[in-house]
Amino acid sequence: MTTVASLSLVPHLLIKPSFRCLSRKGVGRYGGIKVYAVLRNDSAEYLKDNHWEALFHVDDPGPRVPIEKGKFLDAKQALDVVRFDIQYCDWRARQDLLTIMVLHNKVVEVLNPLARDFKSVGNLRKDLAGLQEDLAKAHNQLYLSESRVSSALDKLAQMETVVNERLLSDGSAFAATADCASLDPSTSFTPRAGPKKTKRRSLNISGPVKPYNSNLKNFWYPVAFSSDLKDDTMVPIDCFEEQWVIFRGKDKRPGCVQNTCAHRACPLDLGSVNEGRITCPYHGWEYSTDGKCEKMPSTKMLNVRIRALPCFEQEGMVWIWPGDDTPTPTIPSLLPPSGFTIHAEIVMELPVEHGLLLDNLLDLAHAPFTHTSTFAKGWSVPSFVKFLTPTSGLQGYWDPYPIDMEFRPPCMVLSTIGISKPGKLEGKSTQQCSTHLHQLHVCLPSSRSKTRLLYRMSLDFAPWIKHIPFMHLLWSHFAEKVLNEDLRLVLGQQERMNNGANVWNWPVSYDKLGIRYRLWRDAVERGVDRLPFSNQIESGS
Repeated sequence: MTTVASLSLVPHLLIKPSFRCLSRKGVGRYGGIKVYAVLRNDSAEYLKDNHWEALFHVDDPGPRVPIEKGKFLDAKQALDVVRFDIQYCDWRARQDLLTIMVLHNKVVEVLNPLARDFKSVGNLRKDLAGLQEDLAKAHNQLYLSESRVSSALDKLAQMETVVNERLLSDGSAFAATADCASLDPSTSFTPRAGPKKTKRRSLNISGPVKPYNSNLKNFWYPVAFSSDLKDDTMVPIDCFEEQWVIFRGKDKRPGCVQNTCAHRACPLDLGSVNEGRITCPYHGWEYSTDGKCEKMPSTKMLNVRIRALPCFEQEGMVWIWPGDDTPTPTIPSLLPPSGFTIHAEIVMELPVEHGLLLDNLLDLAHAPFTHTSTFAKGWSVPSFVKFLTPTSGLQGYWDPYPIDMEFRPPCMVLSTIGISKPGKLEGKSTQQCSTHLHQLHVCLPSSRSKTRLLYRMSLDFAPWIKHIPFMHLLWSHFAEKVLNEDLRLVLGQQERMNNGANVWNWPVSYDKLGIRYRLWRDAVERGVDRLPFSNQIESGS
């Protein structure tokens, strides 16, 4: 047997992988290592033309025979177990010996006179000089790369500044110079004091919210889900500081009337719905969906009518037109894309102005800092967050998050999130993700300090989840938990805004969609002939 000690004089140990297929059934092909000893300096050339033998062969024996719990082995099975155990111990010992030999060979290469002569000191110095030269080149390349990255970042920051300046200047250009001082403080634009060379402008969203402009009312607004409006029920709502009630008429179509009886101003939602008419609980006056009083018990019938709004039902939602202009003939579609199944429809009343809530929903950059216990748990904080969108658009996608988002006038936010499972992001774009979550947020302006939020959640996978008992309660709990993480921040903003603080002081690159919403809203309230982003709005209607 060749010992380790006798190998100390060998200039080279050559290790060659080999494979051997064991004959036993069920044991596959395992890797092995053969060790050879060659006593020549020209060993590589010698091996091409000469046959040589292995000192020994280290062969992985593979897995040992599995033993099932509680099973008695017969004699043959017991011998197999013992044999495989012995093979494994032998393999382990040979492998350890091989490790020692390889390490020993490295020591021989340094200390053995034959090996030391093989590589002279001059060669070593030459190699060292070459390595130092390569290292210097690598350092120079690294410095060059760092300079290029720094330059690129500076250019990116300059471009973002120019874009924001252009957006803000475009928004302020909508108004004539003489009207700038009279703009509503909730949506006006003012120059920000600072160095003249930057000419940076900021949105001025400060002070208590003034009464809503009538122009903002001339849109179709979704106010309820069809599933919440039964034949014998009613849904009271507030919209632009006014109280309304929705119910189904005799023809099962929804109607929206003023939530105030014409007789003694009693709230109609305290009454009931009978045979398609809403009944006042005070004296029993009954009203149809067009606002006409059709029944007056205990007295002579009078020609009385209360206000009614145009009301329409489409794709599982009830819409109203609260403005004075003639309603547009079309209503935008808010259904999720094809292949999605609606899993939850939730309605919440929130004590914040709807513009602040829209600002929050159109901003995804806050997620890794705000939603750390819900959907953004574990998200890393990227170096740059950008919202990529056409030059004049209200929709686009987030980078680096796989999320598409759109603001759809007058108060809707639609988003599609690429996920692998709830709460986890996967991929760089929604197209690269195999499963998706689609969300709809409707922010109805109930009053200057209250928003009616309609939330619809859809998935393009696991449709059976919808049929699990009480699943809607779980979705509601999760939605409220996410919203509460935002709500405490937005309430703080609202308090400071009412006291005069500007909540839009320093717009940056990831605020692009929120800025465009504010520009659109300002143009609506000023009654410009052509709204910004009108091409995108018409195509989305």
